[in-house]
Amino acid sequence: MTFQNTLECAQELDAADPLSKYRKEFHYPQVNGKDVIYFTGNSLGLQPKCTQKFVDDVMKDWRELAVEGHFYADKPWWDYHERLAEGLGKVVGAHPEEISVMNTLTVNLHLLMVSFYRPTNKRYKILCEEKAFPSDQYMLQSQVKYHGLDPKDAIVEVKKRPGEHYWRTEDVVHKIKEVGDELALVLIGGVNYYNGQVFNMKTITQAGKSVGAFVGWDLAHAVGNVDLKLHDWGVDFAAWCSYKYMNSGPGNASGIFVRQKHLGKKDIPRFEGWWGTKKETRFLMQPEFDPIETADAWQLSNPPILSLAPYLASLELFDEVGMQALIQKQQNLTAFLEFVLYEVDKEVESTFEIITPEERGCQLSVFLHGEGRAIFDYLMKEGVIVDWREPNVIRLAPAPFYCSFTDMFNFGQILKQGILQKSA
Repeated sequence: MTFQNTLECAQELDAADPLSKYRKEFHYPQVNGKDVIYFTGNSLGLQPKCTQKFVDDVMKDWRELAVEGHFYADKPWWDYHERLAEGLGKVVGAHPEEISVMNTLTVNLHLLMVSFYRPTNKRYKILCEEKAFPSDQYMLQSQVKYHGLDPKDAIVEVKKRPGEHYWRTEDVVHKIKEVGDELALVLIGGVNYYNGQVFNMKTITQAGKSVGAFVGWDLAHAVGNVDLKLHDWGVDFAAWCSYKYMNSGPGNASGIFVRQKHLGKKDIPRFEGWWGTKKETRFLMQPEFDPIETADAWQLSNPPILSLAPYLASLELFDEVGMQALIQKQQNLTAFLEFVLYEVDKEVESTFEIITPEERGCQLSVFLHGEGRAIFDYLMKEGVIVDWREPNVIRLAPAPFYCSFTDMFNFGQILKQGILQKSA
């Protein structure tokens, strides 16, 4: 694909984009009376316009049916969460029975750790990436301490090579083999939140399994963003939030994946609750837990329907478009953004350094050498919503559902103007 840093080129790319029509399916904040250029779908996706009806339907059923909505609503609350399993299975590469939706991300990781982190005197170590997202770090540390172990000994971090901004797959695999039969669990963020790198999940999963460890993935920045084949890769478990690329709303419900081979087992360690029992016997109030033979066995309580409604609304859009079409646009859009950044870099005295490797999804993380937070403040004031990370990194995530090639061009012009104004 040949690019030019011109408005005409951007508009031609938009005209040829089969997904351009989906821009009108989302609500945009406005700054200075205009729709913003939105680069923070990696933190919170925009609201799909169809969301309101899904929420209103639940409110109507609650108003008119009250408790009977569990069984007699148009989408009965009793099995509401099951409607998400097939669509999410397509997004993450899993069978519907391997999927459930419940709680929030870190809560679900803690619950899954009960099942998949079973330290012994010999095999007790956890491998993760250095400087994982803080919530993952806290979760891992607290799990290790709960088992009476020292995090400094039990948690093994894979580091980047000196002077490099990304992890090398061979280094991760080497560390897995080095820890060997002391390794109980591999748990890594599938897409790193800071640099936007997509880990080679297939290769790393195979390496972890080869030494007898369980392998799980935190997919907060991966779901709805990159190609996933959790079942085929042999992943044991995964969890993700839904409010980033999945556009389900702030702090919304988390999804989980549990590999088919672990389902239907009564003897697997697990924190259990009423909603994880078989539907056929749930209301018999039996004293013994009888697990559903799906990932729903990890559910504890009846799910929050008002949270699931926006998730289901967004999933209908994903199902309509398909992940492969989204990924194709994501690749083209991110490539054009990278091109625009380097073209602007030629025209100003600052130096941009993209620290995101070629293994990436939507996100580009950019060092703005010679620039401080003032350029971030300028972009925000001009209606470009970006994310700042210390010391001088902006994260740009052009989500393919609602970002356009014209957005990328206009961003470049605004960025250039901000830098030139500062140096004038």
